[in-house]
Amino acid sequence: MTFAACAQTQVLPDPLAAGWNSKPVCEHLYEDSVQRALRCTFPPGVGHERHFHVAHFGYVLAAGRMRITDESGVREVDLAQGASVSSQGTRWHEVLNVGETTVVYLIVERK
Repeated sequence: MTFAACAQTQVLPDPLAAGWNSKPVCEHLYEDSVQRALRCTFPPGVGHERHFHVAHFGYVLAAGRMRITDESGVREVDLAQGASVSSQGTRWHEVLNVGETTVVYLIVERK
């Protein structure tokens, strides 16, 4: 699914447009014709408002504990530094740093 296709079918922001309390949490690092890279930083008590994801690869740069809310419910997860995930996309989710350390996450999205 492309950014354009998601933009047409979603009323939610993508991860770059989504923020927390009207402040951005993701930084645009790189973009070309096939991918976009973002670094998202979550100090304790900071989250990411409800948003969607296109297909992407995620990598934990700095570990911590996050609360994730999505279609399957609410759960808390401990993210280990160096952990990674590959996703075909997410219709929606929101997250909150419920730990004591700043969590930093790298997202590389396919276009």
